[in-house]
Amino acid sequence: MAAKKMLINSPESVVVDALEGLCLTNAHLQRLEGSPQIKVVINKFHDKSKVALISGGGSGHEPAHAGYVGEGMLAAAVCGDVFASPSTAAVLAAIRAVTGPAGCLLIVKNYTGDRLNFGLAAEQALAEGYSVEVVVVGEDVAIDTPSRLTGRRGLAGTVLVHKAAGAAAARGAPLCAVASIAARVSDHLATLGVGLTPCTLPGKATPERLAADEIEIGLGIHGEPGRAAVRPPPPAADLVTRMVAQIASGSPFFKLPASPASPASPASPASAPRLVLLVNNLGATPPLELSLVAGAALRAVRRDLGAVVDRVYVGPFMTSLDMAGMSLTLLSYDMDPEAAVDSESNTDGGAVESGSKPDAAWAHLLELLDAPTAAPGWPYRGPALPAPHDPASLSDIKAPLPAAAQAGAGGSDVVPPPPAGGLSAAAAALGRALRGAATAVVAAEAELDEMDAKVGDGDCGATLAGGGRGVLAALDAGAVPLHCAPAAAAAVAVAVRGCVGGSSGALYDILLTAAARQLKSSTQLDASPRDWAAALSAGLAAVQKYGRADVGCRTMLDALLPARDAALAAVERGESGTAAAEAAAAAAEAGAESTRGMAAAAGRASYVPAEVLAAVPDPGAVAAARWLRAVAAALKE
Repeated sequence: MAAKKMLINSPESVVVDALEGLCLTNAHLQRLEGSPQIKVVINKFHDKSKVALISGGGSGHEPAHAGYVGEGMLAAAVCGDVFASPSTAAVLAAIRAVTGPAGCLLIVKNYTGDRLNFGLAAEQALAEGYSVEVVVVGEDVAIDTPSRLTGRRGLAGTVLVHKAAGAAAARGAPLCAVASIAARVSDHLATLGVGLTPCTLPGKATPERLAADEIEIGLGIHGEPGRAAVRPPPPAADLVTRMVAQIASGSPFFKLPASPASPASPASPASAPRLVLLVNNLGATPPLELSLVAGAALRAVRRDLGAVVDRVYVGPFMTSLDMAGMSLTLLSYDMDPEAAVDSESNTDGGAVESGSKPDAAWAHLLELLDAPTAAPGWPYRGPALPAPHDPASLSDIKAPLPAAAQAGAGGSDVVPPPPAGGLSAAAAALGRALRGAATAVVAAEAELDEMDAKVGDGDCGATLAGGGRGVLAALDAGAVPLHCAPAAAAAVAVAVRGCVGGSSGALYDILLTAAARQLKSSTQLDASPRDWAAALSAGLAAVQKYGRADVGCRTMLDALLPARDAALAAVERGESGTAAAEAAAAAAEAGAESTRGMAAAAGRASYVPAEVLAAVPDPGAVAAARWLRAVAAALKE
């Protein structure tokens, strides 16, 4: 198989090139010399009087780890090749570069290579006189009983350790306290991931491990297979519910108290477990899908765990190259008393805080997570508070739709009452014209669809006929105030808006709305032929403004613009409304016929061969000519 297309220079230089780009675009970042063997990014403004946080690992997890270098998070990141641990020499170089009298904390994801290389570097640094502590993070719950030798994998929850410990270090906390915070956060994390596609190594083909209708639950971040294949993929909400249940109750080291809430008996905020939720994009999941997953996760933890979500983080925090998928991380200090937390497996030299009150410790943690940071990979610049929600439906709280603006004379668009003596001749003629136009469009449905099938998608007739039926229904219901021309035009616009979709619906809605606005400026009751001609002109000007078509583009404007010109000329000559309508209809028919053979500049017809266009006039122009002819006929009655 051919290698997947990527925006890289070469597979061999991809990590170095990416780190160079990161440092060139962030003024506080700087690479150490020694590349490519030493791939270390430091915060060149790090204050060595404060504890230095150092983390790292294989590349391919961006923005981890170099993206988290900055005041308030890491002082340095040590990067290996893609999915490969960095060398001991690189880790030791980072320690020497950023560590001062306050010492440094190494935050290490639980992988054998990382533990060994970071551990050896720590020992060497201790021998050189540096103060060094190490916290190993392993929060993966995919494996029920991991090997004592390997332990649990470190995943996206590691970023929350970076954030909390980094904020404590930025506040000037001593090394023992920073390490204690990191260890406590690490011990109260749980993460589970799901993959939709495998990841692709630079310069390689994408593996074909997963079928098109298959996903994996419980996978790591290095392309290794998941713990369980699911086929076919369930709906996202069901998948998230399953994952939340496995995280919160299926792990022997992370178990929340069983207190599910329900709309009938919601959990008391005082007794509910409090947690932080992190929804991580594994690399190629579109924001559309990730937002959906985040909403489902919030509902699941509130509904099934009865939990209060104090912070929610959504985005790419620790990726796996181009893998489509996501992981969920829960962080909570409210553990089930029977849950076995083995702190010795996750820490090395950092004692977990045990004397502080749970509420005070949790509030302190939230302060640390909320603290500012200059790290470019951390997307939040303040508390990541979830939005208010409806406790019954667990859905978001929607804002009410605003009322329509009232912009008429005196701030009111109230339609004047009809005259006591009944409709005027002009109002009756308007009713006949509207009914005739709508009936004509409905009658032409099949013919227009047949034309459109040859040059478009075959639904022009059905689309416009829907509008015609909407106008007829509004007339029959008395919803069109014929005695008030501006209001009548606006009512027709509303009828069309609710029944005609696509571009045609939008264009006719624009035409009618602009025409109604023009009429309002000239009359509040009956409109003269000059008023109607000016309204048609204003409506077509709006259509041209937003649609950008003109005569010669093979659109409905090839009929309507000549009709406008003919109507305006007729009223300027002092002719009657009937004569003006007749002139407009004749011009529209000639304009529609002229589109036969005309090259299309807009719409789907622009893709149709010229020989096909030569045989069929534009259906939209023909439709306009039909309803204008019907208007002319109605005014002669």
